[in-house]
Order: sequence, then structure tokens, then C-alpha cells
Amino acid sequence: MFKRIIFAALVFTAISNKTFAQNGNALMDTATTITIKVKGVTCKNDLVTLSDNVKELKGVTDCKPGKMGPVSEFQIIFNPALVGTKEIYKAIENTAGCSDPKDRPYKVKN
Repeated sequence: MFKRIIFAALVFTAISNKTFAQNGNALMDTATTITIKVKGVTCKNDLVTLSDNVKELKGVTDCKPGKMGPVSEFQIIFNPALVGTKEIYKAIENTAGCSDPKDRPYKVKN
């Protein structure tokens, strides 16, 4: 029984360290925070929808929308070993518009 407890503790520690091996290189799981400016947000529902779509990406921990305006900001916390900024930009720009689901009105401002 004691050996099982020790084994479980070691497995938990290994998982909680979140070390990933890729192509023989060890990558540490680190969180990166970026702020992205988005044009085309016209209502508060847009903020929520965009934030929810970005959060669905594997590797994104959080996406907090700022105030609505001509250019809205989103603070995104993500693991660059699992998702890149290009995928985040694509998720934003592929989000359907509030008034027309066929429209893709959101553009990332560089």
C-alpha cells in the first residue's frame, strides 16, 4: 500500500510539472500573456463570443475582453508549446458576426 501511495505521488508530481518531450527536446510548460487588438466589435455579445472561441483552443488558459470600442483589446494567457499566435488570430477572425452568422467582421489589428 505504501508503494502505491509513493507511486501515485510521483505520477502526480510528474504530471503537475507539465514537462513535454518533443523531438528529444524537453519543453517546459510556460504561460505567455499577450494583448490583441481587434477591430469590428460592435456589441458586448461580440466580446463574449470572441473570448469563448479563443478559450476553446487547446493551450489557451484564459481570454479576458477589455472595453468595447472601435478597437477592443483581449488579454490572452496561453501555452506557446500548444498553440501559437497565428491560431489565436485565426480563431478571432473566423468567428461569426453577431448580426449575420455568415459574416466574419473581426480583424486583428497589428
